[in-house]
Amino acid sequence: MNDQTSVRLSLPLLQLGQAQKELSHNEALTLLDFAVQPVVEAVGVGSPPVSPDTGACWIVGPSPTGAWSGSPNAIAGWTNAGWRFLAARDGMNAWSRGDSAFARFDGSRWRIGEVTGACLLVAGRQVVGEQQSAISAATGGTTIDAEARATLAAVLAAMRSHGLIAS
Repeated sequence: MNDQTSVRLSLPLLQLGQAQKELSHNEALTLLDFAVQPVVEAVGVGSPPVSPDTGACWIVGPSPTGAWSGSPNAIAGWTNAGWRFLAARDGMNAWSRGDSAFARFDGSRWRIGEVTGACLLVAGRQVVGEQQSAISAATGGTTIDAEARATLAAVLAAMRSHGLIAS
């Protein structure tokens, strides 16, 4: 951290003897407005929209152009005074209206719609945990039951396609 900006979000700090402190304070509040519970129109956009609404935000793509040049992966928000940029930090999340999903910055890029965790709880009960080992498909045997085998095959295929068991 330097004495000019905050450690995590690089928000401008007030300085002793600074004239017009309200400018730094208002800039910090504007950036906080974009950072807290962020909602963006789209993720990975390369150039700014022509007529953005005040307060609308986008996640800038990795190779931005125009007014967004030099701000890859940042959250860009339109204000009455023009574009403001909030640099992405590892672990930062934003709701993407365009994707109807959360986007999470992993330190190098934004990942859309990916949810990570150790388990999934519904009403306090674990319904999905770590992926289990593969289950062999039914084969052979002295009695062949085609319907049972078809059902088991469908269950196994569904579980594999959901990633619940290995293939």
